[in-house]
Amino acid sequence: MSERRRLIVPESAATVRLDVWIAAVPDVGSRADAERLIAAGHVLVEGERQPKSHRLEGGETIDLTLPGAVELIGEALDIAVIYRDEHLMVVEKPAGVVTHPAGGHTTGTLVHGLLPLGAAGGEPSRPGIVHRLDRGTSGLLVVARSEAAHGRLTELIRQRGVERCYLALVKGTPRSRTGRIDAPIGRDRTHRLRRSLDTETPREAITRFEVSRTLGERALLEVRLETGRTHQIRVHLQAIELPVCGDPVYGVKGDLGLGRQFLHAHRLVFTHPFTDEHLDLVSALPADLESALATAEAAATLGG
Repeated sequence: MSERRRLIVPESAATVRLDVWIAAVPDVGSRADAERLIAAGHVLVEGERQPKSHRLEGGETIDLTLPGAVELIGEALDIAVIYRDEHLMVVEKPAGVVTHPAGGHTTGTLVHGLLPLGAAGGEPSRPGIVHRLDRGTSGLLVVARSEAAHGRLTELIRQRGVERCYLALVKGTPRSRTGRIDAPIGRDRTHRLRRSLDTETPREAITRFEVSRTLGERALLEVRLETGRTHQIRVHLQAIELPVCGDPVYGVKGDLGLGRQFLHAHRLVFTHPFTDEHLDLVSALPADLESALATAEAAATLGG
């Protein structure tokens, strides 16, 4: 069942954007969730629909409808489990699979496949999830199996106690063997689904990289996240003129015959939050990325 609320905008919220204010309402979730509610007509200002960018004046009446929760049902998905104990799992997310349910993705997500494996804790709509990978990115994710584990893993990530390493094949020649990109990112000012350095909502974002191999006009990088913003690696590498091969949004679409970005979360390193065991887990490149890398190596050998 949906829930309807009538809210009064305080005078202190004058000039605040509608989507920003709605995102702060309890149970709404993120700003993206607020935008979806506004777009679907579930937010009325003085009885009228308004765009997400509408500036509030203070004192308005807002009618908000929160859709009822959708029951999650486990599905049999082919998910490789790299590590598992009573507290947590480390799994390999295949490319093309969305991490958790969101607008337009109510079945077939990684969460649906993790439910039968015992994922639990955190938000009811995304049990077990403490970090995520983009749909087109493959590789390792750590998943909680209890509420207590979710809390400890979330805190471990917040304190940057989980080393998240990626392999990225990029187009271009790096100016140095190593680098640190410290550039806040947020939702792009004009393209709602993109992230950018040109944003009204900048959030700290730090990425480190090291050149693993140079391959002619391309390079294989090992990338480490210090923060975990949406599309962070892809945006940061584009910003330093090293766009990710195959990336249809920020990089070189279709390069090397790729149907998605050459980005793989290949290593997770952290101390187990319950047992203090040192975990260092690795995932090999999937077949499509191995094939693209071989093509890049061959082109470099021929001087292309």
